[in-house]
Amino acid sequence: MIMDTTLILLILTGFAAGLMDAAVGGGGLLQLPSLFTLLPNAALPAILGTNKFSSCIGTTIAASQYAWRTRRTLPWKMLSIAALLAFIASFLGAKLAANVPVHYMKPVMLVIMAAMFVYTFNKKDFGQHIRETTLSRKEHYLGLFTCTAIGFYDGIFGPGTGSLLAFAFVRIFAFDFLLATASAKIINVVTNLAALSFFVPNGHIMWHWAIPLALANFAGGFVGSYIAIRGGTKFLRVGFMCLLVILIGKFGWDTLKELGI
Repeated sequence: MIMDTTLILLILTGFAAGLMDAAVGGGGLLQLPSLFTLLPNAALPAILGTNKFSSCIGTTIAASQYAWRTRRTLPWKMLSIAALLAFIASFLGAKLAANVPVHYMKPVMLVIMAAMFVYTFNKKDFGQHIRETTLSRKEHYLGLFTCTAIGFYDGIFGPGTGSLLAFAFVRIFAFDFLLATASAKIINVVTNLAALSFFVPNGHIMWHWAIPLALANFAGGFVGSYIAIRGGTKFLRVGFMCLLVILIGKFGWDTLKELGI
């Protein structure tokens, strides 16, 4: 009976997290704490691996939906190379994570997220115009560098990766939010696979929980991406700012707790 209740709650959480992540991002903020609560006796690596596996499934279906919608305008040449570099950087970041003082990252991310929110709020047309020109060589290399750096961050720490990518694609390339989100999802899938290349071989996935959670994430990701694509760039801009508020609150709360305030 307890197992049945846990499974139902996990499925509901997985669906909600997949929907949230596909629509505006940040599904991990909902799913990961739920896993800690619902599976209190599980080892930390197993929870992280289970979370990453199910999230990867949800992100993959969302990425495919966005990519299909924007397939004619996606910068495939840059994204394919950037995805490979992000994969390598994320894997290296995951390997180095144990030796990096992560608590220093939270205040830095708090400042970055706050700056992103202020910029997006003040610039009303940010991410609202469709770009019709191809990337320049300078933009191409800048995109590769940015995706590599954010991929490395995702491997070491992770929260807010999708937001960083989406903001970077809008700010650097003047993409609209729909194209930026599609590009961000593609890179996010690859960085998730990099993490799984560590978790799966080392047996850090609880498959009896991970598979139903992944199916729920898949369903949520499908619904969430459909809603976001139908809503268009205005919906994604508002959703992006709402997600930033949540991230700012999380990083701010964590920072205050670590400072003992």
